[in-house]
Amino acid sequence: MTVERVGPPLTAGERETLRAFLDYHRATLAMKTEGLSDEQLRLQSVPPSTLSLLGLVRHMAKVERAWFRRVINGEDIPYVWSDEGDYQVAYDASESTRAEAFEAWQTEVEHARRIEERAPSLDVTGYQAKWDEDVSLRLVMLHLIHEYARHNGHADFLREGIDGTVGV
Repeated sequence: MTVERVGPPLTAGERETLRAFLDYHRATLAMKTEGLSDEQLRLQSVPPSTLSLLGLVRHMAKVERAWFRRVINGEDIPYVWSDEGDYQVAYDASESTRAEAFEAWQTEVEHARRIEERAPSLDVTGYQAKWDEDVSLRLVMLHLIHEYARHNGHADFLREGIDGTVGV
């Protein structure tokens, strides 16, 4: 798998810029996992943390589904790894494989892209039950950029600990 990561445009409208930054961060996470075996992807950071690269991919599948499909699109569907909405379950990749995690993640990213592209504007809102508030598509996109950026920092350290690879 070779990941193509395209930098965000330097001069573009708000929606195009948000979309490009989100895709940039999605590609960064994928790049951090390139060339690793399932066993390497399941390697955990430092006790007591169970954080692993595969766990991050699983977590982001859940995040994409929760925010785009459940909140913005209003779909009444279960979470990816936990019917109860426990985000921590996704981090447990001890029995997971690259194929399983990436299929779920890529499926949710495809849904998210379609939902965003079909929305008439960034002002479209969806109901976030956890907050008991409506939120805009703009907020969701910014939240996911933040979520990916934060976890890509974790991925930097995890990857370096696995095989010494740094940067991206």
